[in-house]
Amino acid sequence: MPLLNTTRRRPLLGSFDFHKNLQRRSCLCSTSDTVGRRTGEAGVIIMEVQAQIDFQGFHPTEQQRALIEQKIAGLEEFYDRITACRVVMKAPSHHHRTGGQYEVNIHLVLPEGREVVVERTPPEDERFSDPMFAINDAFSRARRRLQDEVRHIRGQVKVHETQPIGTVIRVRPEEDYGFLETEGREIYFHRNSVLDEAFAHLEPGVRVTFVEEMGEKGPQASTVKLLGKHGLR
Repeated sequence: MPLLNTTRRRPLLGSFDFHKNLQRRSCLCSTSDTVGRRTGEAGVIIMEVQAQIDFQGFHPTEQQRALIEQKIAGLEEFYDRITACRVVMKAPSHHHRTGGQYEVNIHLVLPEGREVVVERTPPEDERFSDPMFAINDAFSRARRRLQDEVRHIRGQVKVHETQPIGTVIRVRPEEDYGFLETEGREIYFHRNSVLDEAFAHLEPGVRVTFVEEMGEKGPQASTVKLLGKHGLR
């Protein structure tokens, strides 16, 4: 696991103004860190891109900081041309009866003017009251979207290429995954692969477009998008 050197300094905004893209809210406390990555004499891996991490409304634990830094390093290990990164983690709203959910926003800047943005209000899901779950969920979404963008950058997906069409045959909403069928084959997909936060609209019979890729356990679908109104055509 890469070791990260964390230092406090003035926020680095990179090639764009994060303060215009990620609006900050008033809170009881706000902590800002930046981390960098390079290979040191002792083999220590530090991020080349300075990643700004903001904690809003609460004091993070060392475990929470470490998990975010580990996830950022994982993204750069997958694609080392990320030019700027900002993570904003917000505390739950105090007025929520169940204690509320943590919110984690991620913004990456890539070559060719491309970006990866995860800005999502958590659903009414008690799992998001666990900060570690919220971090893992947000970075899973960011990694999926980063993979899609990298495929475009590397020319593996043509912008005007006709994507295959599949039909949803099973959905396990409680476990965040399902299966679609195309050309007589079943292909797995995860909630994080569904665009426009449309996982809740998926049910047997709904038609989608997708990009097929090879996962650890076989073919899987990414960039799943509903066709027409709720995927019906």
